[in-house]
Amino acid sequence: MSGIWLFKTNGVIQLVENTSAEHGGDHRGKARRKVLIHLPTGQIVSSYTCLEQILRGLGWERYYGGDPELFQFHKQSSIDLISLPRDFSRFNSIYMYDIVVKNPNIFHVRDVV
Repeated sequence: MSGIWLFKTNGVIQLVENTSAEHGGDHRGKARRKVLIHLPTGQIVSSYTCLEQILRGLGWERYYGGDPELFQFHKQSSIDLISLPRDFSRFNSIYMYDIVVKNPNIFHVRDVV
């Protein structure tokens, strides 16, 4: 999220979002779609089945924490938890970057060209 803060005379502060900056500076109003790339193979993560296979290879395990709306993974060697929406169509760049941060040098987020 990016934008500017407006300070009004009545003391109210408001964030005016700059949606074009969030989408790579695309000023035509079209959102740029992002994809999660598995760097060692160059493979685009296109499903949770694909993602789960890669994460299992990295030591992540499914976590059944009780929330039926989430698809979650944890690593026994850390306190990290990856929480994703159960519906893959809602898998967006926020979740992708969470995976990238928790798996350095393994994943990368790119714009779809």
